[in-house]
Amino acid sequence: MATASPSPLSTSHPPKEDPTSASALSAHHHPLSLLPKCNSLKQLKQIQAFALKTHLRHDASVVNKLVSFCTRCPNDASMAHAQKLFDEIPHPDIALFNTMFRGYSRGDDPLRAVALFVRVLSLGLFPDGYSFPSLLKACAGAKALAEGEQLHCFAVKLGLTHNVYVPPTLINMYTECGDVDAARRVFDKISDPCVVTYNSIITGYARSSRPNEALALFREMQASNLRPDDVTVLSVLSSCALLGSLELGKWVHEYVKRHGLDEYVKVNTAVIDMFAKCGSLEDAISVFESMKIKDTQAWSAIIVAYASHGHGSRAISMFEEMVRARVSPDDITFLGLLHACSHTGLVEEGYRFFYDMKNIYGIDPGIKHFGCMVDLLGRAGRLDEAYNFIHELPIKPTPILWRTLLSACSSHNNIDMAKQVIQRIFELEDTHGGDYVVLSNMCARAGKWEEVDLLRKMMNEQGAVKVPGCSSIEVDNVVHEFFSGDGVRSVSTSLRHALDQLIEELKLVGYVPDTSLVCHANMDEKDKEIALRYHSEKLAIAFGLLNTPPGTMIRVVKNLRVCRDCHSAAKLVSLIFSRQIILRDIQRFHHFKDGECSCGDYW
Repeated sequence: MATASPSPLSTSHPPKEDPTSASALSAHHHPLSLLPKCNSLKQLKQIQAFALKTHLRHDASVVNKLVSFCTRCPNDASMAHAQKLFDEIPHPDIALFNTMFRGYSRGDDPLRAVALFVRVLSLGLFPDGYSFPSLLKACAGAKALAEGEQLHCFAVKLGLTHNVYVPPTLINMYTECGDVDAARRVFDKISDPCVVTYNSIITGYARSSRPNEALALFREMQASNLRPDDVTVLSVLSSCALLGSLELGKWVHEYVKRHGLDEYVKVNTAVIDMFAKCGSLEDAISVFESMKIKDTQAWSAIIVAYASHGHGSRAISMFEEMVRARVSPDDITFLGLLHACSHTGLVEEGYRFFYDMKNIYGIDPGIKHFGCMVDLLGRAGRLDEAYNFIHELPIKPTPILWRTLLSACSSHNNIDMAKQVIQRIFELEDTHGGDYVVLSNMCARAGKWEEVDLLRKMMNEQGAVKVPGCSSIEVDNVVHEFFSGDGVRSVSTSLRHALDQLIEELKLVGYVPDTSLVCHANMDEKDKEIALRYHSEKLAIAFGLLNTPPGTMIRVVKNLRVCRDCHSAAKLVSLIFSRQIILRDIQRFHHFKDGECSCGDYW
């Protein structure tokens, strides 16, 4: 009799067994041995079922491990299961509570940790040094300052504020809740702060847009012989970027290379962002090109860098390279592309990227992307189109969106639409001083002084305050700040005289002060010219001319948009003094050289 040949589907190797199948479970004496192989909530429930079957449901070590698994990467389902397991334990100890705190603090509903803490108190248990870090992290995630302050008081009462883990999380909680001064008070009470503690407060200052304090603490940290790590460097680079402090940024970059921190993609990306925001696009490009690994964030950073410096076409070509490299773009990538189109008038290209991000890449546009589109259309003078775009949005428009259109109305001197737009803004927010100022200036230029008086009266009644113009310049590693109007108050006599002389020299080559920008009915032309003369960016440029060698590049950072008059003056300064000036305002960079600006006056 012939022997049957084996089926082509048969195999001499037995199929792999699910480590949580019934036969596998019975092969082990204790379910804890299976947890390292567990990779889903479904498998965990199988292990739990085996624990029930083998009468281990009340074994503390088993339950603790099951709960710990659920809280490792928490989501709604895993935390619900963890809570169910936890509720079945008759006498949970503080360690198990801490596990639950940690899970909730990492999840979508962090204040559940604080609610659970009430049960700790009702049971007469005492929280320890592992309890408060998770609880404070939960308050930070929920921006729950009041609950965080109560926990702080409780930690003081228990004498746990000197625990190595508590002060950094206290500092983080306060900064995340917007009270960086309270965070600093916590820091100042620490007798011997470590690197982690310094990182917490430095990061807090950086995130709160207080870069000077962050950099001062960084120097203090170095003086304490503590070695900054990648976390420190990320915050310090962010602070350098905020200030436009290129020299310090270069020093930090050298530190990064010296200590091998350039192996971190995130650090290199932060260096690119810092160089770009400090006005050195060349350095940003150099760092990007030297990176061995370029992820989405790195590509996005260089695209944003090109866009903010007015190189729209290059930003788009970098995106094309990114696609060829098979790196997936994200929402920041498209923000950079839309900025690039906006600053160079590429309206049709902007529309294409806006629709491609959703239709091709599956990225839902956010409020910033909508704002870029309004800015793109507004700069191009397509005001009606921008107005309709806002009206047709799938979300409720924010004041910022309308404010973007208001700025475009001012640029194109469309006072009728500006009045419609400002009504939309006032329906949402009526305390922003800049809104009143923009429309007031438009009315003043049109000679509508009654409307100017009405707007100023409304501004006073609402308590709205105009943000003063502020410009900074770094000279010899020191950042100097100037505010508009300082020339007639606190600026040194030598700087005031230098600026006065500078303006007279500019007039000789054709500079005519644009006094139409000064909208005060009771000021004559001479007073208006003086007001223009002491704008913050002019003060900073004059300071740079006075305190740097001939031919040296001048870099200025301004907190608002540069005005037309200062823009014209800067072009002439670059021409007659043979200086390159890089001015970063709130929207973009202006590179002045040989009497021209990189923006081509499209700004």
